[in-house]
Amino acid sequence: MDPKEPTPAYTQEDGVDYVPADTNVVFGHQFASIAGAGPINGPIQAAIFGWVPVLLWILFGGVFFGAVQDFASMYASVKSKGKGIGTIIEMYIGKTGKKLFLLFCWLFCILVVAAFADIVAGTFNGYSDTGATIQANGAVAMTSMIFIVEAVCLGMILRYAHLNKWINTALAVLMLIAAVWLGMHYPIYLTQTTWHYIIFIYIFIACVVPVWALLQPRDYLNSYLLIFMIVGAVIGVFVSNPSINLAAFSGFDVDGQMLFPILFVTIACGAVSGFHSLVSSGTASKQIKNEKDMLPVSYGAMIMESMLAVIALICVASFASGEAASMGLVTQPQIFAGAIANFLVSIGLPWDLTFTLINLAVSAFALTSLDSVARIGRLSLQELFL
Repeated sequence: MDPKEPTPAYTQEDGVDYVPADTNVVFGHQFASIAGAGPINGPIQAAIFGWVPVLLWILFGGVFFGAVQDFASMYASVKSKGKGIGTIIEMYIGKTGKKLFLLFCWLFCILVVAAFADIVAGTFNGYSDTGATIQANGAVAMTSMIFIVEAVCLGMILRYAHLNKWINTALAVLMLIAAVWLGMHYPIYLTQTTWHYIIFIYIFIACVVPVWALLQPRDYLNSYLLIFMIVGAVIGVFVSNPSINLAAFSGFDVDGQMLFPILFVTIACGAVSGFHSLVSSGTASKQIKNEKDMLPVSYGAMIMESMLAVIALICVASFASGEAASMGLVTQPQIFAGAIANFLVSIGLPWDLTFTLINLAVSAFALTSLDSVARIGRLSLQELFL
């Protein structure tokens, strides 16, 4: 890496995709984009095989495979004028390889968009099966919508006001607190189907507007929420010191699910994932201000994601058999949020408030990944016809 070498964010700057950003802003984008709901859902699903294989794969996979891959992808892109993997493949393999990869990439992005949109719509769904309103989901939905409006305002401030980074940070934290307060007091109740339409309209817009106007500031805001969530979870784990009620190893075949490959498929995002390469080389590489920022942004974001995956494993292991279901915690994000709420009750925080805030953080993960993957899909489709 050469700190004196101009990065593509400057040499190719176009005000849309190539826009230089501070390290903490790009880190927030990278972390929030690659994480999504993967490091939360994956370890909880894979826990059927016991906590030992899950923990080992998160640690060894994240440190020696995932983080290395993310850095290598970003490095290759930054050194190639910020181009995506498809263009780099064309340089070394040929046009056929490029077109095959980009076609696969575009179809893959459609699948990810569909999956994450469904997760987010489910988190925002304001009504239960019986027709009763779900206050926690309504609060999460309203807060997320306010986030989007605040992100546009913050984007204008970051681009045109040129304030000190500490002032920008203070503004972001204040906006975050205001959004959470308004969401908690003024929840919005819409059906899951309605949220599907709203989310698809939103990501259609988000994937084409300049990154400085929405993607960068939204990720910047969300990164603080996500870091607060992780810090709170770590404190909760150490203070409550939960018992591990999960078997160390349940066997290679559990309920017809084979450890190979199910363990590695479910924990993909928490250990090593090809999607991370698309983020590192598709959006983040176009925002890097200095080549020395590549290591903390790419490698550092993957290490933090692996830590989140370990926390998710502790969360599911803290429940006795059938306990989560008896509390009405059915989905993986609900199990994760419920466990952390249980941990933080020991330091005096109310369970309902904590549960809502953690649900909000999980939905922020998923919605941020939606922004990024929709943009990557758009870029892949463009490159396919170049």
